[in-house]
Amino acid sequence: MPETPLLELRDVRTGYGPIEVLKGISLEVREGEIVTMIGANGAGKTTTLMTVSGLVPLRTGAVLYRGESLAGIPPHKIVEMGVCQIPEGRRIFPRLTVLENLEMGGFIRKDRAGIADDMEKSFHRFPVLRERQAQLGGTLSGGEQQMLAIARALMARPRLLLLDEPSLGLAPLIVSKVFEILREVNKDGVTLLLVEQHAKLALKTAHRGYVLETGRITMSDAASALLADPRVQDAYLGS
Repeated sequence: MPETPLLELRDVRTGYGPIEVLKGISLEVREGEIVTMIGANGAGKTTTLMTVSGLVPLRTGAVLYRGESLAGIPPHKIVEMGVCQIPEGRRIFPRLTVLENLEMGGFIRKDRAGIADDMEKSFHRFPVLRERQAQLGGTLSGGEQQMLAIARALMARPRLLLLDEPSLGLAPLIVSKVFEILREVNKDGVTLLLVEQHAKLALKTAHRGYVLETGRITMSDAASALLADPRVQDAYLGS
């Protein structure tokens, strides 16, 4: 029998009030993959992540994590199950220190020794956070805040990490560094579902990709195949 996907969406429909944003999307993310969703603003990419996280209620269809339905499960319980989201704009706690932000990332855990070990791993992976651990999160640069957002999410020991526009507002050199870190995180065993406006970078980073257009998936393939597809090039890569 084929392996059960880590995450599977089946004919998912949802939206806000009378507006239907997702119009029957189906996708899957397998253990160990980086999967990206690309598409224009308003295509439904963020809504997809929010639906997986339990922040937007499912209307019809199914969201399955390790074969178990996430319908009706509160967002904090979904985090406890191993699914963490890094939202667009990073959303760190600006009035808490870097150290306090990281501690908040591990709030669902009781293993103090493990938390201490993961804190040290974060500081090893992001040396700037060690230097700034007593500094308020809101005073960090955009790149430093993005690193803090990733490190904070990893403190929960997620099995699946949802990322919404990690390159947003960052200088090109910092974007390269952030994506290098995401590849390292994936090699460490964390599966990634990535939403990213920088379609070329996303497809170069991912194993597979989906193209969303006005709430529907119009293409899906290996990331390399999508990168070479003239339709994707014309619509999203500026070619």
